Amino acid sequence: MSGFKSAEESRLELIAAMGQELGELFDALSSELTWIHWQWRQFRVLFGTKESTIELLNEAAPVFFRAVQDVFFEETVLAIARMVDPPATAGKTNLSVTRLPALLSDPLAASASASLVAAAKKAAEFAVDWRHRHIAHRDLGLALGAAVAPLQPASRQSVEEALEALRKVLNHVHVAMMDTTTLYEHSSRVGDAEQLLGVLRDGLLRQGDRRSAWEKGLLHVDDAP
Repeated sequence: MSGFKSAEESRLELIAAMGQELGELFDALSSELTWIHWQWRQFRVLFGTKESTIELLNEAAPVFFRAVQDVFFEETVLAIARMVDPPATAGKTNLSVTRLPALLSDPLAASASASLVAAAKKAAEFAVDWRHRHIAHRDLGLALGAAVAPLQPASRQSVEEALEALRKVLNHVHVAMMDTTTLYEHSSRVGDAEQLLGVLRDGLLRQGDRRSAWEKGLLHVDDAP
């Protein structure tokens, strides 16, 4: 029998161990954090690992991949900001780690959870600033270059630190309720950025072969009827 669990089986297991409200919330937060880590891994593979990869992307489609770089980075920053939202905004409840401490019945676990949530909010302050003044809204003063407070620095390190803080929040709850943790930073999926890079390399090599054949006055196999 396979040890693989479906998403629904995992959700029901969490509910059985944590109770309905906490189990459902934790399942949704865990899924969200897994997806954020996957997105961030795509960014790191494409833009934050090797200079040779950057050269490959620039050779293939520099303008397109610059846009992809901005989208992946800003989407990760935006997702981090959402994870530390208040429990409710304008009467609407939010999917946020700030809801967790109140749902833990053990006082020590709840207190430790509240401290970890506070640390996560602190680590994510740059993301909230970027959301309010650059991503979700465009601050006019910033856009016009006026003398306003600059955006808080948003670097790869600040993203990594915020993600680590969020992992600590969820894994604290997971340990307290089920004595287990999740390795969010190692999430991967079939059809990711590494496979894309392989296709790009093969395509550029093929393109070079065609160009070489043309320069010799030959018909390349890709051009044959």
